[in-house]
Amino acid sequence: MLLTKFGEELDRNCPLSEYPRPQFVRDSYFNLNGKWKCEFSDGEALPEKYTYDITVPFSPEAPLSGVNRVLKPGEYLHYEKKFTLPNGFNRSRVFIHFGAVDQIAFVFLNGAKIGSHKGGYTPFSFELTEHLVDGENTLNVTVLDYSDTKEYARGKQRFKRGGIWYSPQSGIWQTVWLESTPETFLEKVKITPDYDNEQVRFEFFGTNDVITSIYDGDELIAETTETTVKLPDFKAWSPESPFLYSVRFKACGEVIKSYFGMRKFSVGEDKNGIKRLFLNNEPYFHNGLLDQGYYPDGYLTPPSNAAMEFDVKKIKELGYNMLRKHIKVEPLLWYHYCDVNGILVWQDMVNGGGNYGLEISVLPFIGINLDDTNYKTFHRTDKEARDLYYNELKDTVDYLYNCPCIALWVPFNEGWGQFDSAKAYDLLKKLDPTRTVDSASGWHDRGRSDVISKHIYFTPIKVKAGNRPYVLSEFGGYSMRIEGHTFNDKMFGYKIYKTKESITKAYGKTFEKTIIPQIKDGLSATVYTQVTDVEDELNGLMTYDRKMVKIDENTIKEINKKVKI
Repeated sequence: MLLTKFGEELDRNCPLSEYPRPQFVRDSYFNLNGKWKCEFSDGEALPEKYTYDITVPFSPEAPLSGVNRVLKPGEYLHYEKKFTLPNGFNRSRVFIHFGAVDQIAFVFLNGAKIGSHKGGYTPFSFELTEHLVDGENTLNVTVLDYSDTKEYARGKQRFKRGGIWYSPQSGIWQTVWLESTPETFLEKVKITPDYDNEQVRFEFFGTNDVITSIYDGDELIAETTETTVKLPDFKAWSPESPFLYSVRFKACGEVIKSYFGMRKFSVGEDKNGIKRLFLNNEPYFHNGLLDQGYYPDGYLTPPSNAAMEFDVKKIKELGYNMLRKHIKVEPLLWYHYCDVNGILVWQDMVNGGGNYGLEISVLPFIGINLDDTNYKTFHRTDKEARDLYYNELKDTVDYLYNCPCIALWVPFNEGWGQFDSAKAYDLLKKLDPTRTVDSASGWHDRGRSDVISKHIYFTPIKVKAGNRPYVLSEFGGYSMRIEGHTFNDKMFGYKIYKTKESITKAYGKTFEKTIIPQIKDGLSATVYTQVTDVEDELNGLMTYDRKMVKIDENTIKEINKKVKI
């Protein structure tokens, strides 16, 4: 079993114990991660006995769960957790929060059904108040997960894993926790920086009786009941200076902590009339990496929050300013680390659909761009799954809206489960007009997008400026095996190298001879594949266990100093 150092240090009694919602911190928190019971069955009825001990929030398939058992399509996974609330915890109402449960969840408390949720990558919560009892309470969660046998969102999970497709996983894979609130309470706040007008807007939900206090460090700079607050001579947020304002919301007898960054994402023309991505009204080059967010010991679940922070800080240290979060929605703390350290994020929506045919992936190489309103061609014939995609898109935007780091939304990637991308673009612009959108990353661009988005691995990279910024949204994939640091004996990569010297030379040549010279021609962003190895894919800058960097770090840092407009 391949372990990260974070997995080696796992506290099974209370893993990932930090407060999980840094953009909205309420002084009420009871973590339910740790030792649970679980059982597999062919029926939905709760079992009379539980065979397995499981460490939540790791999926039963992930090594750190302690189960090592795959949930099959149509099979039920049942969880049980007994808990007693601390004295004084219940302030009037109690809610349970699930960071993510893959794929369909039914939740019960003390025998009563509390609610259900469909969608494996977005958070959800239910009120428990009327079903709580004094003393010990029994929480049950029943899960179904069809992975790639249905058209629901699944990312790269596949029962027959291999190559670019990864091991399936199921059930609870993000933090489970409780909080208590007053009877009437501030449910959430939507924060919108208005860079050009030197102000920030707050939209409150649950109550409008809120006093907002804004701090620059320890200095109080504004205190008001207004929903729009002027910030003359504000400090801007950027990767070079990731300044964050602290904010306190006083409402219904509580004080809730948050933060925001003053920044603006847009598209404009540089001094030579070339379309560019803009940050804070200036052309800005996005120099980033593809980030799948997988771990050999936790799969989609990080072995610790420190593991997420390590990845972000390492990428920042190497001189990159952006990560494209691919086929996954992370816990909020990951985005918080990007906010604090100054990393832009391109956020993919998680893909679904049927099995992807060769026509989707081969035809783009001969210049054929398919019509994604033809659901049969793109294996998107299940209307329920299409409707669920839109629900998850809305939930993802709502979930991440307040994160300063989110710069760009990616509704579809390489035609995987793509449909009606022009409509998805319009919906994203309605939900969030403050960010840019790459409607169809790589292939099958239907003309409604903020960028020209290309994936180029095998053919020469030749930038052609157009009526939108040109972004190289995937390239590279240079691979090397380091014995003792791989998931198995398989190897997938686009270009394979044997030594650190040879892969460093190839990486340097690509940037010095191809990438950097074409920035002046209109290249506006690059996404190199990728942060780490993932299972068979050995094309990471780092090994899967994060213990080795394959390419010379000083070379990367020196090159990244030149990757700019």
